[in-house]
Amino acid sequence: MMKQRPLILTLAVFAIAMSACSTDSVEPVARPAPGKTSITTEPVPSTMTVRERLDRPTDAATPGLDEGKGEADQRQLSSEEAVAGSPAPVGAGRSVAKRSRLAKEQHFDAQPGVAAANLGAIRAPSQPLDRENYAHFDDNSLKRVVDHPVSTFSIDVDTGAYSNARRLLNAGRLPVQDAVRVEEFINYFGYDYAVPSDRSRPFNIITEVGPNPWNSKTRLLHVGLKGYEVSKSKLPASNLVFLIDVSGSMRSDDKLGLLKTSLKMLTRELRPADRISIVVYAGASGVVLEPVSGSEKGRIIAALDGLSAGGRTNGAAGIRLAYAMAEQAFVPAGINRVLLATDGDFNVGTTSFEALTDLVEEKRKTGISLTTLGFGTGNYNDHLMEQLADAGNGNYAYIDTLNEARKVLVEQMSATLQAIAKDVKIQIEFNPHVVAEYRLVGYENRMLAREDFNNDQVDAGEIGAGHTVTAIYEVALANSDGQRVDPLRYQKEALTEVDRNGELAFLRLRYKAPDGDTSKLIEQPIRKADLRRELADTSTDFRFAAAVAGFGQLLRGGKYTEQFDYDDVRILAAGARGADSFGYRGEFVTLVNLAQSLSGQSTAQVNH
Repeated sequence: MMKQRPLILTLAVFAIAMSACSTDSVEPVARPAPGKTSITTEPVPSTMTVRERLDRPTDAATPGLDEGKGEADQRQLSSEEAVAGSPAPVGAGRSVAKRSRLAKEQHFDAQPGVAAANLGAIRAPSQPLDRENYAHFDDNSLKRVVDHPVSTFSIDVDTGAYSNARRLLNAGRLPVQDAVRVEEFINYFGYDYAVPSDRSRPFNIITEVGPNPWNSKTRLLHVGLKGYEVSKSKLPASNLVFLIDVSGSMRSDDKLGLLKTSLKMLTRELRPADRISIVVYAGASGVVLEPVSGSEKGRIIAALDGLSAGGRTNGAAGIRLAYAMAEQAFVPAGINRVLLATDGDFNVGTTSFEALTDLVEEKRKTGISLTTLGFGTGNYNDHLMEQLADAGNGNYAYIDTLNEARKVLVEQMSATLQAIAKDVKIQIEFNPHVVAEYRLVGYENRMLAREDFNNDQVDAGEIGAGHTVTAIYEVALANSDGQRVDPLRYQKEALTEVDRNGELAFLRLRYKAPDGDTSKLIEQPIRKADLRRELADTSTDFRFAAAVAGFGQLLRGGKYTEQFDYDDVRILAAGARGADSFGYRGEFVTLVNLAQSLSGQSTAQVNH
């Protein structure tokens, strides 16, 4: 009898376990933290699969709470399917049998007893999957003036490409070429251009022509705009809607954590006349805070503190609701703007790129602008963020640090929030007697047809209060050895008989008032006599902008930069730092060093 007791106990334990497995149980829903609203509103059966849990409809009005382990299971499936080569829809982990089937479909070894181990080794990367999205474009090509005398483009005040590249470099990675938009690198920095003498014209135009540091046979034409300045205390009353992504992909310190701290910085700058509301979206969208006065900072900050991430991303629903809130609190003659803060990873509802931009283009007709603030890494959608801001008559910034948040939302608050001119277009006609070839550096996705310049129905960029905008052309002078395109054999060169009093080019600029529908025209010549013969004779801003332009081109492969390298960039930039009140130019030199190290180029010993 004594020898039978272990067997009896074992049988008893087995019977109890089998009884428990045969009984349907209901798993209680975790209660939300005080002040938060849970997405899930019904009990969830414990026998429901993770996929069924994620796909079951919810009726929550306000997303934003942690939905438990479903999101972790979702991330696990995404990794499995991405490695297997299939799309990664939202869902849960696979059984061993299903993983074996996936392995067979992808020609993995799926023999019994081996498949799970083999596939498990393959699907367990040490680093998160990189699903970042950048629009492809090719560098602007050289143009012969006799064939293409006119260059037309929309201005661009976005800066997101630079701070995003900084994030990648600081993480030990060179940015992919499509992540580098050279004009956004150049326009990240402020330049000491003269401000307009009065507001009859919202910006001043500066031109400078000098030697090209990456090609001694050509010259650079530097065109700068400076908007009139408005102090934060003088801004019109603002109606701002914080549209915040609280989906599961935002659950990290560099995403939702940094986002909340950033918006708190802006909140502390608000005045009693300002109005703030908060809309969030995940699988559903909801209003967290109805419009309140900027004086109620405690309520605004508490609402931000209460947000947490979970669920999938229905960005289109959030955009619609945010515009509805902005219309509800619309301030005539004031600032009406939606600030979309997200990683751009929309995966539920309207996810088509064209449909989303069409939605924002339609909503801008209400007089409400859209600013996009990008956060995070791994799944960042730079393409969507940049294009949504363009479609929404706004600007795009990528927030990688608290310092960048302070720059965009505090130091440059007026430029970020208040537009002083919209649909700003630049057109330059080159004189073929003086200029043989030209190439616009950057602005590839801002190019316009010549006839678009006079068409007020064609959208273009906006300039905010105090903004500086810079464009750089590389030009080869006529009858110089800097020309790189052979003339045509059977076509007569269409040159005019006179050189128009030594004009190198003629600049035209069109813009509209922020609430206007008819553009105004500004014209001025660019004279050959203004050409500086030596680089040392050019302004500090000219040299620093040239260094940044050279750096951006090197990161894109250096198609036109000849023997110019990172050492040359560093020397040129270090000698043109100027006052550098906030240290942005000094930081640029540090990034050049990082890029050089990551690219494998040798570093020269340079004393500054």
